[in-house]
Amino acid sequence: QRIKDVPLFGKPTVIVLKKRRYVCKHCGKKFYEHVDYLPRYHRMTNRLSIYILQQLKKQQSMKDISEVTGVSITTVMRLLDTIGVEPDYKTLPEIISIDEFKGNSGGRKYHCIIVDPKERKILDILKDRKQENLSEYFKRFKDRNKVKWVIIDMWRPFSDTVKTYFKGAKIAIDKFHFTRYIYWAIENVRKRIQKELPDNKRKYFKRSRKLLLAKYDTLTTEQKEELEVMFWYSDDLRIAYLLKEEFNDKVLKCKNSKEAKIELKRWIQLAKESKIDEFKRCVQVFNRWFEEITNAFDIPYTNSVTEGYNNKIKVLKRLAYGYRNFHRFRKRILYCNA
Repeated sequence: QRIKDVPLFGKPTVIVLKKRRYVCKHCGKKFYEHVDYLPRYHRMTNRLSIYILQQLKKQQSMKDISEVTGVSITTVMRLLDTIGVEPDYKTLPEIISIDEFKGNSGGRKYHCIIVDPKERKILDILKDRKQENLSEYFKRFKDRNKVKWVIIDMWRPFSDTVKTYFKGAKIAIDKFHFTRYIYWAIENVRKRIQKELPDNKRKYFKRSRKLLLAKYDTLTTEQKEELEVMFWYSDDLRIAYLLKEEFNDKVLKCKNSKEAKIELKRWIQLAKESKIDEFKRCVQVFNRWFEEITNAFDIPYTNSVTEGYNNKIKVLKRLAYGYRNFHRFRKRILYCNA
């Protein structure tokens, strides 16, 4: 009998096993000898099954595991299906983070990830980010009042779900998600100015994106001079840059929500007075989510842990060229990050 075993030197290994056959002296029944490392009716060793399960914990595709071990992809999938990684549906931590990531399994464009940022662990993966599915998921927990903080991005179904099912919790918008509106605004100002300039002047704006987004106190003397040249051609760009610096220096350095409310109101007023169209979107978003944005300054946690998991998921998805089966995709994510 040919038995598949743990690969050696990165190559599939096969054991040629000669089993002895016995006959019972009393009843005449014939049977094969028992082999400790080989389950009954199997053609692969226990060691190989354990090895495959260990490889499934790593960021590599099931096809790669199949090629190294010499077993079929179906066998690898079947072993993945045996893994028990169901989350604890009885309790929730005091702080949870909710975010989405792009997926292609189960015909869904986005999946939802729920994380405990304090313990740095994934709580669960949901099939999509729709409010009805979020509601269906969270209403099963009886201790929802235990949750004090929920960190989200500016996806309205997230906040509506939290307000419905977590009455005692405060919502905090992740700092990255509201800060990027400032960077989008200044980038759009740069693009507009660059289009308006004649060809012989555009050279001064070449490769200027990173320069404009960088903090002023991190720039060299030469880079500061390059900025001054750009500002000489555009007053709007100069004001946009000052608004960005003011936001970084005053708003983002607040130590609590009380300070943040004062500084954010002041910044919103400055943005309005600038009359730069690209900053109108910032003003609208900051006014709409004012309470949730300023709440972020009362909590030492962000969605950075969640974004880190999202990056790992992207790698896993890319290596596998996507997953069609959501349940296997979810199980693989939970198992890899258990």
